[in-house]
Amino acid sequence: MAVAGGDLIDQGLTRQSTIKQAQDTIKRTLGVRQTMKAEKIVTINKPTEYLYNFWHNFENLPTFMKHLQSVTLYDNNRSHWVTKAPLDNTVEWDAQIIKDEPNRLIAWTSVEDSQIEHSGFVRFQPAPGDKGTEVKVVIEYNLPAGAIGETLTKLFGENPKQQIGDELARFKMLMEAGEIATNDGQPSGRTNSKD
Repeated sequence: MAVAGGDLIDQGLTRQSTIKQAQDTIKRTLGVRQTMKAEKIVTINKPTEYLYNFWHNFENLPTFMKHLQSVTLYDNNRSHWVTKAPLDNTVEWDAQIIKDEPNRLIAWTSVEDSQIEHSGFVRFQPAPGDKGTEVKVVIEYNLPAGAIGETLTKLFGENPKQQIGDELARFKMLMEAGEIATNDGQPSGRTNSKD
């Protein structure tokens, strides 16, 4: 009976997996949006107030976010974002702050009818052992399926978590060293000698 019960459970799980795959295929075919979520944490040797104030001035963000072209503030809660897209195109959207706790948290969401539906937050909290500030970023994108979704997925990178990690690493360098180290334009270190 135990073996038969195990087989029934296995068949049920297999059937659920097949149904889920079919549902996902239908969603992609019909153009239903797909969700991407990414989160990352970095510790930066600066006070929370300093980091919060720099980030909260969204016009500063393109200095360390590679794909972000510009952010224009409408008021204290709304802003317009422009990011670089493949083939010299841009993607634009408006966002609004939905929660703002000074020196602790900034949460936002895109406004209705944005090209990119997304929401997220950045949290600042003292790191253990008085070692600066832990900065945590969580972003969730609802991208359209199909060609537009594929283009936007490429824009945000094959691995959004890695991209956010890279941006936070640049933020850390900028905050701690005052500049972002880069190897752009540097020789690769390879030689063409034949030994």
